Amino acid sequence: MKINQAVSERIKELCNERKITQYGLYMKSGVPQSTLSTITNCTFESMKLRIIYEICEGFEISLEEFFNSPLFSRENLED
Repeated sequence: MKINQAVSERIKELCNERKITQYGLYMKSGVPQSTLSTITNCTFESMKLRIIYEICEGFEISLEEFFNSPLFSRENLED
């Protein structure tokens, strides 16, 4: 899977775990819904780390916790 797909899946996973919608994440993180939609639909090639940081703030987790997932293991990612 590509990194953008891994980021998308991780956000969906965290939303499900916390029972939060994209709207709820927008309210907590300040990341516009259109940006969240673009990310979760994998219609982006890359994104700024700052956006992921703001999403993490909305989830009240660190970047380390966000990336601490098998989704981001080398075996699961492709170029």
